Amino acid sequence: MNADPDCIFCRIVAGEIPSFKLLENDRVLSFMDINPANEGHCLVIPKTHVPNLFEADDESLAAVATACRRVADAVRRTLDPPGISIAQANGPAAGQSVLHLHFHVIPRRADDDLLFNWELQPGDLDAIGRLAERIRANLE
Repeated sequence: MNADPDCIFCRIVAGEIPSFKLLENDRVLSFMDINPANEGHCLVIPKTHVPNLFEADDESLAAVATACRRVADAVRRTLDPPGISIAQANGPAAGQSVLHLHFHVIPRRADDDLLFNWELQPGDLDAIGRLAERIRANLE
């Protein structure tokens, strides 16, 4: 399994740093976030070190997505929050603080003041359509 000795998440996977594990299998580890945005905030990571979404293989992403759903469902049944956000960032400009692919499972409530939501504002449909064509051209 690929690991980075300087990566805190790889060290958690290796058991060098303790964690509050929730779910673990051969591909995925889920554990509680020790700097929670809200009560019940947890993380889901692939055990293999990949810095971001773009470098992950499809099988790892599928395993992480399945684990996210299972963990989110367990959080929902445990805490009964009015909502749950699944958040994932790629690169420091997007807020990624640990350069190991990870997904946040965050229980939400309407008044939690987390800055994940944005105000809906109608876009220019012609410009959106042109951009969609450009993005489709880059799909592999």
